[in-house]
This record gives sequence, C-alpha cells and structure tokens, in this order.
Amino acid sequence: MSNMKKIYSLFLILGVSLAACREDFLEKSPIVGTTEENFYRTEADAIAAVNAAYAALQFQLSPAGHFRWFWGDIMSDDAVKGGGGDNDVNSLLQLETFKGPVNTDLLEAEWGADYEGIYRANVVLEKVPPIEMDAALKARILGEARFIRAWQFYNLVTMFGGVPLADHVLAPSEYNMSRASAEEVWDLIESDLQAAIPVLWKRSEYPAADLGRITRGTAQALLVKTYLWRQKWPEAKTVAEDIINSNEYQLVANYADIFPVYGENNSESVFEIQYMNASGGNWGKNNANEGSFTNVFTRARGQFAGYGFNIPTQDFVDEFFAEGFEDPRLASTVFRVGDEMGDRGTFTIDATGGSPYLYYPKKYFNNKSEDAPFGDPNPNGGSNDRVIRYADVLLMHAEAAYHTGDEGAARASLNQVRNRVHIPDISYSGPALLEAIYRERRIELGLEAHRFFDLVRTGRAPEVLGSLGFTAGVHELFPIPQSQIQATNGALSQNPGY
Repeated sequence: MSNMKKIYSLFLILGVSLAACREDFLEKSPIVGTTEENFYRTEADAIAAVNAAYAALQFQLSPAGHFRWFWGDIMSDDAVKGGGGDNDVNSLLQLETFKGPVNTDLLEAEWGADYEGIYRANVVLEKVPPIEMDAALKARILGEARFIRAWQFYNLVTMFGGVPLADHVLAPSEYNMSRASAEEVWDLIESDLQAAIPVLWKRSEYPAADLGRITRGTAQALLVKTYLWRQKWPEAKTVAEDIINSNEYQLVANYADIFPVYGENNSESVFEIQYMNASGGNWGKNNANEGSFTNVFTRARGQFAGYGFNIPTQDFVDEFFAEGFEDPRLASTVFRVGDEMGDRGTFTIDATGGSPYLYYPKKYFNNKSEDAPFGDPNPNGGSNDRVIRYADVLLMHAEAAYHTGDEGAARASLNQVRNRVHIPDISYSGPALLEAIYRERRIELGLEAHRFFDLVRTGRAPEVLGSLGFTAGVHELFPIPQSQIQATNGALSQNPGY
C-alpha cells in the first residue's frame, strides 16, 4: 500500500493550519498549538503543508455528499439516483431531474470543499517559497500545489461557470468577491498547469512510498482536458502526445484488473485520489478522513450492506450491446441479477431487501473482507478514486486528433483502447468517427463520473438529456449555492435560469 494513503492526514500530526468552510468559505481556523509564526520554516513544514492540500482532494462528505459521481453519472443518462426511494437525498433527485434547487447542502458542500482545497494550495504557494530547502523538491511541491489549485478550480468552472478567482490567500476585506468570468478561471487553470508541468516529477522519478502524488503526466492530462473544454484542439493533441510519448503509462492488460483494490495505482493510473480502509474516519466534516464513502454509498442494500446509489440505467447497459455483441467491459462495470457480488453473496432482488433495481455499479464495489479492520466500515472504504486513466488520455488524443484533421491518429488511439478488450477496430471517417470516439468514452469510462461533463462539453447535452428535463442555456451549469450569494451580500450573482 502506498504511503500516500497515510500522508494525506499527516498534516494534523505535523501541525499545518487548516481552512474551515464557514459561510464565506474562506475563513482560517488554526490547529491548537500552531501559528503561522512558528511554522513554514523547514523542508518538513513544506511537505506537511502540501500534504494538507492533498487531503482536501479526499473530501466527499464535508458535511453533505458531493461525490464526483453525483455530478458526472447521476446527472447524466448513465445512472439514476437510486437509494432508498425518492425521499432518500431528495435534493439529488431534484438536481438529476433538472428542477433545482439552489439551496441544497449538496452544492454548498461541493463549493466549500473546492475553495478549502484552493485555500490550502494558496497557503503553500505563499509560505513555501521563502523556506530554505532543496530547490528541486521545493519546485515540485509548488507544482503540486498549483495542480491542486487548478483541479479545484476545474471542478468549480465546469459545474458553476465563472466563480470568485481566489488566486491568493484572501484578506478579510476580500471575502465578498464577485464572480470572475469563466474565461478568466480557465486562464488561471491553464497558467497553473503550464507552470507546474516543467517542475513536477515524472511518475517513474518518485520513490514507491510516494506513489499517488501528482506527477508531470497528471498535470499534462488535466491540461489536455482544459484544452478540450476550450476547443484548443492542436494544443490538446500536442500535450496528449507528450504523455503518450513519455512511456510513463500503459494500458492494463486486463480491463477487469483496473478497479479492484489490488489494481490501485496501476500502470494506467494518471490521477488517482488515495483512500485507505484503516483511517478511523467518521461521519462528521471529514477534514482528516482517509477513507472513501463511495464504497458504501454505491453498494446494493440488504445483505450487501450498502445504500444503493448511482444505479446504472437500461440505456447505459444497452450501449454495451450496440455493436451486435456484448462488450466485455460490461462485466467489469455493472452487476446484473445472478452475478456474485464478491464475497457478499449472489445478487437477487430479495437479497437487496426488495430494492427494484436490476443493475448496480461494480467499479467501486468492495468485498466484506476488505472492510475497515476497526471502527465503522462505512466511512472507511479503501477504494481509490480513479480520476484520470491512460485510456482517457488516449481517447482525448483521439478527439483532438480528429478535430485537427488527423483521422489516422484518431483511429489509432481509439483502436488502442478497443484492442485492450479484443473488440474489432473502428475504420470510420468523418462524423461517424467522432461519434465512435464519443461512444467509446461512454463505454470505457462508464460510471467514472465523466458522462455529464462530456455531454455538456461537446454540446450534446440538450439532445441526449432533453427528455430528462435538461434545458439548453440553463442546465449546462449548476446553480450557485444560495447560501454563498447571501454570505457575500449579493456580490455573487446566480446563473441564468435559476
């Protein structure tokens, strides 16, 4: 197990100041016994500070749920809310049916967690430069902080559009910031990633104990995603090719080996948020939690001891049969009635306590034998969050290559992903090739929180999601949490249509 699973919470032991998300989302709350005057002096302090920024990546209940799959899967045509019925997290049902609301704690928690991560990254970028320490390590730490800030702003801009551009540790007089434009936020993301890439270490340059840290390839991959959102096709193609030509990543031979615990930080892991099952995490605001809540939230109910959220749709399952055969990736993506759910038993409707669902997500399923060895296993899931895989990079390259007119390169990257699961090559040209790339993303990356954002980014959301209530010009963005508009005395404006 990588030491990064443990490193994420070391900031509490080493005494790094944390940010607490109050109404204005940016108030600092120091840990007892530490002050800015006696910290940020040594190399160990610098490492502890960036570890505190890493820890913010883990937040899933802080205090309400804001899982990536809430937004990427449930909001799309790949999954429905599920759970114990309509009243089980009803505000999520309202969001997935595009009925609001603007005052849900789900969006407040996402907003607050992203800005807490930004604050922690800003602290690193402000406090670490004066420290006397190894220059290469300092540069890497600053690069990691820039990536973390870029990632949190990426979450915000893709969900909310333009947001307050907190690109430094704010003074109290700055708390009521108005919204920057989405373009200004994207510019900061690009700038941070471009600055981080040259100083970040390659994956192969990290010792085994640091497996899971941000690498050069991680920052490059997020930059490719940024370029795709901005339709900077040549730039996206170039950076994706830099990742491919680095030889730092390769597809795992067996698709089924990607998501079990033994597949963590594998050869195609580009960005993976680390969790562990022995963290002692609790149900409070999980500032120090090292365990994932995804395991329990997405397992079936009944004897499987889960909550039954993120239920795959029939339309999603049918996509795996659209080429006239069952795509082999379905068996690693979805549980079907009659399947063995690991060591928890056979999936039947009766075994789930009568829940009516015919399918359950499989990628973040954990066995009973993998439960936390102490404490409550529910907030202590051990499955890492696979955020960006090399297969995603190849498919982004295929899309960028298509838009630059290099259909040969587009087909090559697309077919490399398909060859891994031994299905026929695609030979299409023109719009059919682009549709094949889009479809491959849905299959290959299914239930990994990409679908809604892919549909919005490519302009297909109104057509695909219109029957579910999606309205063009409104639902590409989520509503700004009403609590933040009130906390800033109206300095923040609401998105159109809400």
